[in-house]
Amino acid sequence: MSRVALKMIALVLGSIFIACGVDFFLIPFKVLDGGIIGLALIMKYLWGIEVGFSMLLCSAPIFILAWFQYRPLFLSSIYGLILSSMSISFLEPLQYYFLYYIELSAIMSAILGGVGIGMGIGIMLRFGISTGGTDLLAQYISKLTLLNVGLIIMIIDFMIIAMGGFLIAMETFVLSLITIIVGGIVTGFIAHKDI
Repeated sequence: MSRVALKMIALVLGSIFIACGVDFFLIPFKVLDGGIIGLALIMKYLWGIEVGFSMLLCSAPIFILAWFQYRPLFLSSIYGLILSSMSISFLEPLQYYFLYYIELSAIMSAILGGVGIGMGIGIMLRFGISTGGTDLLAQYISKLTLLNVGLIIMIIDFMIIAMGGFLIAMETFVLSLITIIVGGIVTGFIAHKDI
């Protein structure tokens, strides 16, 4: 199978895993993820705005900056953003049926949400694809400041879940920390495993 075909499969599979993690595990307990997904979830919980649309809206300024300042990152991220946003929107109506048959605790849901999102992002990263968003911003800031990109992403993620914990509930903050830690471990494992 060609590298392009594998990349397309990774894009679709990664987007589906991210969508399942968000729609079936995070939203039912108002749990957040970091980055743009976390901001989109805050908008959903506070104002009822659809998550996929919010992701596109929140990412627009970052992608405009990337287009003018760091075009290779723009090109490797735009497809991941669009397809993962669409997948979240497409699978959201199935949430009712999933929750009808599957009953989980908030902690288990936070863990499984992190696993799903981590798998999706990890699969994409193995093939040079990303969902962009705050990862793009962190890479740009890292270029300007020489700070470690991982540290910048961690600071941004922490600020987003702290804001969510303040605006929504303290339980949201704790569950979101679990999701981010699990998601980070799974992403790292899958993204760096030998193909």
